[in-house]
Amino acid sequence: MSRPATFVPPPGTRAYRLVTARGEFAVIEAGSPEKGTALLLPGFTGSKEDFISLHEPLAAAGYRTVAVDGRGQYETPGPTDDEAPYAQAELAQDVLAQVDALTGGPTHGVAHGLAHAPVDGPQERVHLVGHSFGGQVARAAVLLDPPRFRSLTLMSSGPAEISPSQQQRVKLLRDALAVMDMGQVWEAIQALEPPEDAEGDLDAGLEDQDDLKRRWLGNSPAQLIAAGRQLCEEPDRVAELAAVGLPVHVLSGERDDTWPVPLLDDMAVRLDAHRTIVGGAEHSPNSDRPRETAEALAVFWDQFRDRVG
Repeated sequence: MSRPATFVPPPGTRAYRLVTARGEFAVIEAGSPEKGTALLLPGFTGSKEDFISLHEPLAAAGYRTVAVDGRGQYETPGPTDDEAPYAQAELAQDVLAQVDALTGGPTHGVAHGLAHAPVDGPQERVHLVGHSFGGQVARAAVLLDPPRFRSLTLMSSGPAEISPSQQQRVKLLRDALAVMDMGQVWEAIQALEPPEDAEGDLDAGLEDQDDLKRRWLGNSPAQLIAAGRQLCEEPDRVAELAAVGLPVHVLSGERDDTWPVPLLDDMAVRLDAHRTIVGGAEHSPNSDRPRETAEALAVFWDQFRDRVG
């Protein structure tokens, strides 16, 4: 859960709706695929704007970046009262469809406003990045179809369920959503949580409240309930991922209450993964220290720039 630097796409980025075989998804894109394309998946209660400060430095490093609102997140619509479309397997299939739409894969659609349209020839493999809950979805997508991906970065996303303290927070939110509408839940959160203790959408100053409230109200309650349940029940699939053999990057801040840093260290060992700890960052290094996070991503991806696909 992170606080975007802004909700206004900065210069050099393009906001549009990516048309795929599984529907349209709101995205922000930047850069050209000189070295490759990266698809960025946000976390629980988050949105594509959580990566907004990464686009410029990664474009300068030679990468095309595409951050997406998943089904039922912020500006991508989804059912409000049916959890079935938000099952992890369904969200993973959405990711595969997004990859195909961006790279000219077997089910690619038309990306309105896309500056770098798919071309005929072998399908490009993308670098996949998932923050927090987005990391769980990213892992599921990789396990469904590894050949679509060049690498996987798990950003502040652990091996299984979230910590007990965070499970309690998520349970409180799910209970509230069962009896209140989104506007009522927002007001309750503002009344109950002091700003210094709130996180994610709920920790910003007054100048950001209108944008954060708009994002909150854009989320589907069914998506939030389903995602919250997955965060609390996710099994450990590290051995499955390790068996795939895809290059993996485990990136986090130096402190994390959602998955403790030693747990992330252990996961990296189990995956034989590249490991980055971003100093001065917590659960959202993409927002806390975007320049350092972008540099770490580019260093990892640069290892594979000469590989075909």
